[in-house]
Amino acid sequence: MVGSGGREHALSLRMLESESVSEVIAVPGNAGTRAAPARLAPKVLRSASGAPLEVAQREKPDLVVIGPEVPLCAGLADELGAAGFRVFGPSKLAAELEGSKSFMKDFSVRHGIPTARHEVVRDAGALDAVLGRFSAPPVVKADGLCAGKGVVVAASHDEARAAALGMLSGKSFGDAGRTVVLEERIAGAELSLHALSDGERFVLLPAAQDHKRLLDADRGPNTGGMGTYAPAPLATPALIARAEREIFEPAVRGMAAEGRPFRGVLFAGLMVTPAGDPLLLEFNVRFGDPETQVLMLTTRGDFFGALDAAARGALDRDALAPNGEHALCVVLAAPGYPDAPRTGDVIHGLDAVAALEGVEVLHAGTTTRGADAVTAGGRVLGVAAHAPSLVAAHARAYAAIEQLRFEGMQFRRDIGGRALGQGVP
Repeated sequence: MVGSGGREHALSLRMLESESVSEVIAVPGNAGTRAAPARLAPKVLRSASGAPLEVAQREKPDLVVIGPEVPLCAGLADELGAAGFRVFGPSKLAAELEGSKSFMKDFSVRHGIPTARHEVVRDAGALDAVLGRFSAPPVVKADGLCAGKGVVVAASHDEARAAALGMLSGKSFGDAGRTVVLEERIAGAELSLHALSDGERFVLLPAAQDHKRLLDADRGPNTGGMGTYAPAPLATPALIARAEREIFEPAVRGMAAEGRPFRGVLFAGLMVTPAGDPLLLEFNVRFGDPETQVLMLTTRGDFFGALDAAARGALDRDALAPNGEHALCVVLAAPGYPDAPRTGDVIHGLDAVAALEGVEVLHAGTTTRGADAVTAGGRVLGVAAHAPSLVAAHARAYAAIEQLRFEGMQFRRDIGGRALGQGVP
């Protein structure tokens, strides 16, 4: 399992639940991937250091699962595949769906996938003319990977112009911003929808909703995600059917037709308009974080078997299905996050929470110092709970948080508020 975040901890635990799996090795992992929880004994979960290819050559795993987007876009799946390993994760060519927003937008137009009108700018001299073709201020997006920070929802044309110039000059995001996508702003509610794909077939997972802003009521700066819940009530069966037919089917078919068959997880960030239409905002080529933490708790089936089958090009469309549970995850972040998170603080209460029913604590920015787990990143823990209702899952998650503590801990108190009718935007 390549990666060190909450997504990778959640995937590791879920794969360990499969009968055919005896051991998962996280590279490099975190404090949560140093040992399997008691409920999974005698199975083994451990971390290993070193380059993924080196660890794979030493350990000879049956499957390598790549978590983050950066190694996928850099071609790690190709490197491992060339060395003879079976890999769940797209090739470098297929990963361009996330690695280049201009490629993704142009691909969507070629294959009739509904998405906002856009224009691509590579030359600052052309910027004003392109901006003039947007009656309302456009959304400004850096073309390349920017760790979730390369999007500016401009309030004015002047703000959009300044943001685009900062990107085009290389000052904002280096080479990742030297091509800019200007996109029509769309009103609505965002939705996260994931599909496992073997290059021809795909299996949809439950729809989730994320809370991106740092503070309650969607205030404060954007983050990598402060919490999620699933299944999202916004995702009606009719909406899911449309997303499957209008977005995922043409995407998987189109990638195969263009010689970039997509084997991995295709994560569509959707905007559901006030009229109820699903429009594609972006494709990601990996599991979302913290969406994964709730998806693992709301699906049934042999998850390792599904990933392995997708990697082999033999995915069974009935391999996974919703399990009828609701799940909610609240992210506990370090002081100073997202700009300058403090690290090195001891985390208290982990043993107490481990005994709670229906609660899973997923480590993200953590490491060990002696016998202690300590903070080592911005998003430190994800407290995920599942129950037969969202109300009960919400109660379990927030009750667990009361037993956890580290210096300066910050978290949102309104995760799930949209679905629970608490007035959250």
